[in-house]
Amino acid sequence: MHNGSNLIGIVLLVFLIYFLAKVINIVPEYQRLVILALGRYGGTRGPGIVIVIPFLEKAIRVDMRERFLDIPKQTAITLDNAPSTSLFLVYYRITDPKLSVLEVDHVVNASLNMATTTLRAVIGDIELDSVLSKRDDINEILRVKLDEVTERWGLKVTSVEIREIEQPKAVQEAMNRPDDGGRERRALVTKASGEREAAVALRGRKAGGDTESRGAERV
Repeated sequence: MHNGSNLIGIVLLVFLIYFLAKVINIVPEYQRLVILALGRYGGTRGPGIVIVIPFLEKAIRVDMRERFLDIPKQTAITLDNAPSTSLFLVYYRITDPKLSVLEVDHVVNASLNMATTTLRAVIGDIELDSVLSKRDDINEILRVKLDEVTERWGLKVTSVEIREIEQPKAVQEAMNRPDDGGRERRALVTKASGEREAAVALRGRKAGGDTESRGAERV
């Protein structure tokens, strides 16, 4: 009987410790707790000691420190139809914990996807020469465009840094030649542009021919 009482006491003690650990949360200065009370937004709490009522409230921790996204290698087509492969970093921090939880599913993954899409759009509006020579300008354009989107998610893009830009092998070899590197590089890009336009025109003629054939058959 005595052993049974001890066992019950130990179980109650463990349960009490577990309950207090769930109720009492120590929130560091760089974090906040977004509280959902019965599924509804119940406020943002912290830093310091925060009481969370088990079963009635759910706490989601949000890190407010500046962090970075290491964007995987991305290939985009420049305005003059040259492929350009880039590696870049996006530095960000959460400015509104509530929005980062309620307005988007996994704010970091959403920002990663937005960064890759934005990079392709920005590179697509710039010629290859400018991509290579105006890296700082591209960094700022990317930062502004990303920030415009992520602001509604409570996320501030503080800076964007392109780490590396890879060019097509043929273009790189042309650039390494001291005499006519620039001229040959532009010729290669122009050739690629012409081939792409020719392919588009060919598809257009084929589509037009198919339409005329169908019209003749109907007649």
